[in-house]
Amino acid sequence: MKALALDVGSKTIGLAGSDALGITAQPITTVRRTNLKADLAAVKAVIAEREVTHLIVGLPLNMNGTEGPSAEEARKIGDALSTPDLTVIYWDERMTTVAAQRSLLESNVSRKKRREVVDQVAAVLILQGWLESRPAPEPYD
Repeated sequence: MKALALDVGSKTIGLAGSDALGITAQPITTVRRTNLKADLAAVKAVIAEREVTHLIVGLPLNMNGTEGPSAEEARKIGDALSTPDLTVIYWDERMTTVAAQRSLLESNVSRKKRREVVDQVAAVLILQGWLESRPAPEPYD
């Protein structure tokens, strides 16, 4: 199982991928959004290159749990990427960008570098949350 997470924003899409065992998440890249066709092509290229089977799309819910325009945009991207060979899962990502910013600040990352990687770090948090929510695999005898 290879998973890819998306942190969909209005200007960028942060991408993070799982390791081969599906235990940890690592940042991959940030896609600068231009138009839907180009955005989808950039994400599809990563999906194909990494042979992704599970796409975890961060769903930016409002604090009361409802969906607003940002969640609609995330669903639009996820639905457009869905194929029979790719399982798309929507994951509550409230506060991941705030947590990513805090983590980068605590690590003394420069303001310029934070802007470049914050979406990737948010995608890592989304993916790691999903990976940790899954049941542990059965040990081999």
